[in-house]
This record gives sequence, C-alpha cells and structure tokens, in this order.
Amino acid sequence: MIDYLVIGSGLYGSVFSRQMTDLGYKCLVIEKRSHIGGNVYTQNMEGINVHKYGAHIFHTNDQDIWDYVNKFASFNNYRHKVFVKNAGRIFSFPINLMTLNQLWGINSPESAKSKLKELSHDLDSPKNLEEWILSQVGSELYELFVKGYTEKQWGRKPKELPASIIKRIPIRTHFNDFYFDDKYQGIPIGGYTRLVENMLNDIEVKLDVDYIKHKDEFKGLARNIVFTGAIDEYFNYCFGALDYRSIKFVEKVIDQEDFQGTSVVNYTESSIPYTRILEHKHFEFGRQPKTVITEEYPVEWSKGIEPYYPVNDEKNMKLFKQYKELAMVQCPNVIFGGRLAEYRYYDMHQVVGAAMAKVNSIIRNTTA
Repeated sequence: MIDYLVIGSGLYGSVFSRQMTDLGYKCLVIEKRSHIGGNVYTQNMEGINVHKYGAHIFHTNDQDIWDYVNKFASFNNYRHKVFVKNAGRIFSFPINLMTLNQLWGINSPESAKSKLKELSHDLDSPKNLEEWILSQVGSELYELFVKGYTEKQWGRKPKELPASIIKRIPIRTHFNDFYFDDKYQGIPIGGYTRLVENMLNDIEVKLDVDYIKHKDEFKGLARNIVFTGAIDEYFNYCFGALDYRSIKFVEKVIDQEDFQGTSVVNYTESSIPYTRILEHKHFEFGRQPKTVITEEYPVEWSKGIEPYYPVNDEKNMKLFKQYKELAMVQCPNVIFGGRLAEYRYYDMHQVVGAAMAKVNSIIRNTTA
C-alpha cells in the first residue's frame, strides 16, 4: 500500500514527496496537468526558459530552505527589479529615492522622507489597501503606481481589499530598487522544471489525472492523502465557491534580441488591459537572437479555469474557515497544503518551508 497519495506536483507536493521518500515512505504523485511543477513550470522556447504561469523568483532569508532547494538545482545571482510604465514614462519601482527623483528631483534620503510625509494622508487606523497606501505615500503616488494596477489585478476597488496585499511591497527613501530584501535570491539555472524533476527523481508520477473527477478510483490506495488543489473544490463547493483571481497569459516570440531591456515592466494605467509584460530571457541573463514575452491579463475566476490568487477579504476568510473546520472533522488522513488548499498567498520559499514543517510534524508525532 502507498503511504502518501500526493495530489499535485507543484513545490508543496514535490518537497513533501521527496522528504517522505527519503525517510522510507512510499509516495505516488498525481498531476492533472500534462507536466510537473505546478505554477513554477518552465518551458524552453527559442533557447529561453519561459515561466509559463507568471514570473517566479526564489527569495528567502531562511538558510535551511535555501540549502534545501540548492540540493536540486544551482541558482544564478538574479535579483528582481520591476519597472513601471505609465503614460509613456518608465519609473523605478518599488517607490524609492530614484522614483522621487524622477518625479520631483529629490536627491537625498531626508528630502525623500519629508516629501512622503508631506504627501501622506493623516489616517490613524487605515482599514483597507487604499487607506493604508494613502497614509504612506498620498494620492499622487497612489494614482500613479497602485490604483490602476490593483483594480486590474484584483477586479475590485482598493478600498475593498485588505492592506496586507500592498504591505508586502517596500517603500524606501534610499536608492535600493530591488524588489526583495532577502539574503538569498536567484533563479534555478536551466529553469524550475529541472529543479522539480530532480526533486521527483525515482518517485512515481502520473500526469493528466484529475483526482477530483476520479476520487473513487483512488479510495483505499493510500494510507494518507496530500491535497494541494483548491479546498472548496475538494468538498464540491458545499458551502459555496471561494473567490480567486485568474490570469490569461499571452506569449509572443519576437524576432529581436531584446524587447524591453528587463524582466518585468508593470503597466499601471487602467486603460491598458494587461498588468505587466515579462521578458523571460532576462531571468537568466540570456543573449539569444530572439526573445519571448508574456502579457498578463487578469480575469475573474470561474469554475473550469485555473485559480491563481486567493482573495483574502473578510467574506472569503469566513468561508474558508468553514472548509477548514470541515476538513478537520471529515478528513483526518488528508493533509491540505499549498496556496489553494490553505487559501493563502504563499511565496515559493513559504511553500517549501510549509511542506518541510509538515514533514517534521509528522515525524515528531510518529516517534513520540
């Protein structure tokens, strides 16, 4: 008998399967897509590793997590930068001293602090995304960098969204324009697919198998199940569907060496339907004669299309709590892990860390 039937070959399922296999347990991974890797899957096009489901940059301050992923791939020294294009102008982003210099000629940290204080709205207890960012940078920077992008990305007014979404993005008064401050950062050389292939080496994987549609066929096959899909789908939406945002990815091969000169440019104007353009060769410092770009068009999720981002507002968190409580009562042998199963916006290192923590918890409870 199989010890763990793992549903999904993304990072959570792959890390869990690798660790448990190394501990002597038998795992079977099933994947509804035709490829492994989940949303970190990369496909080679024109000699370029294309991030098929959006940009993925590995970053962490956790030495153990960094050491672990480096067992399966060598990472380059890519550090993520994002630029914003609005009304034909390119701006440094996240907001930093260069951004303020571009707009107002400000050239010192003290002047930057004074300017942001002058611009910021006096709000004692910001209750949502809009109020929080206004309390930090004021209306002009909010309109230029946040409002249009947020409305496109989430399909909701910023005042309807939690502040936690925007708090992840730093605001700086010096010239550091890197998107992340983490000690360890990079992209797997050769793409994320190679990393996941190495994780799943010698573990049985079945592709093109939709567990939800074939649940009965897997009954009794394994002692335990690890489910990394959407928790509401697992329970057939018995309390109603959780809200997600999805994305339409439009790839284009362009017969020129360089399209935009960087990996990611955000388009913050409401009149432009996509939120950003990725140019994949820049993730690995490519010099190929052609280039591949991806335009990202956010769309409202509906059943039958891929969910990407949970909408963690008050209504949805109450609904998720119902599903979580049901899982505890009805499914003692099912582990719900990952972004969709836990209805949580995870970065990659957090997914890896969560899978590692779950394995450690199982081992502690087994040997106690």
